[in-house]
Amino acid sequence: MNESTGTDLGNQALRAVNAIRTEVAKALIGQSAIIDQVLIALLAGGHVLIEGVPGLGKTLLVRALAKTFDGRFARIQFTPDLMPADVTGHTLYDQATREFTTRKGPVFTNLLLADEINRAPAKTQAALLEAMQDRTVTTDATTRALPKPFFVMATQNPVESQGTYPLPEAQLDRFLLMLSVQHPSRAAERRVVEQSLAGFETTDLSRTELSVALGADDVVAMQGALGHVKVHPEIIDYAIDIVARSRSHRSVSLGASPRGSLGLVACARANAAASGRDFVVPDDVKSFAPAVLRHRLVLSPDAELEGTTSDDVISGILNEAPVPKAVG
Repeated sequence: MNESTGTDLGNQALRAVNAIRTEVAKALIGQSAIIDQVLIALLAGGHVLIEGVPGLGKTLLVRALAKTFDGRFARIQFTPDLMPADVTGHTLYDQATREFTTRKGPVFTNLLLADEINRAPAKTQAALLEAMQDRTVTTDATTRALPKPFFVMATQNPVESQGTYPLPEAQLDRFLLMLSVQHPSRAAERRVVEQSLAGFETTDLSRTELSVALGADDVVAMQGALGHVKVHPEIIDYAIDIVARSRSHRSVSLGASPRGSLGLVACARANAAASGRDFVVPDDVKSFAPAVLRHRLVLSPDAELEGTTSDDVISGILNEAPVPKAVG
């Protein structure tokens, strides 16, 4: 590997992440960890599912990110009556030309906000499966490629909320990360209130000076250049060991698939680049294990009755899995 290429990638990714973080934080206060994880997923080429009760800024995060990103942005508000064609598009017959024309759906974009995705029925949720996995959409036997980059950020309310449909395992597995938005600290909440009193409106981000920090071509270039980030064989074994332990854990009835291992390594690579490094260290893997794995585990009935969570299981696995020595 050309050492300067890896160094240049690390510096570029570090500058990009810092720039976007600074801009998004102007609108979203007290959620810096969530912002960082979303940016890592963007660099890694994966999609993000964000869960949290209403009012914590899930949608605001995506809208603020769109303001700092020089690419196409679309939003789909998922509702019980939303149809698959409303997502992917459909074919219309033009009476004037006597020809069929295709109207592309909002999925043909760079950054897609799938808002409250678990309020739509399974058949509509499934309309995103092909797009998220293959970056293509097939309608009327014709397959069309989606623009690059294609990044889905979906929000959902907790599954216990009224009027929600749990996402099936196949849909969940398409998300690289699942993030849980928590209530901000008291100090951060005070800043939110003060910001509102000063005239900030979450519905009108045009009044907030958010600068464009990254273009679509920049994202594609950095995603492609992640191949220059070195991953030591011991790091690969560490990621695989963590995922394998999820399959044999006493509290888990269905563990993570190999897609979990791929996700861990992808995030570790992106995190290394965003930290200015051209090599992965064990902490890159460890820090993203909860977000990569929590939605890929199905707990046993006994574990659920005991109040055990996926994060509890992952924490135990990380404590037990041998950590490789410093590699680079």
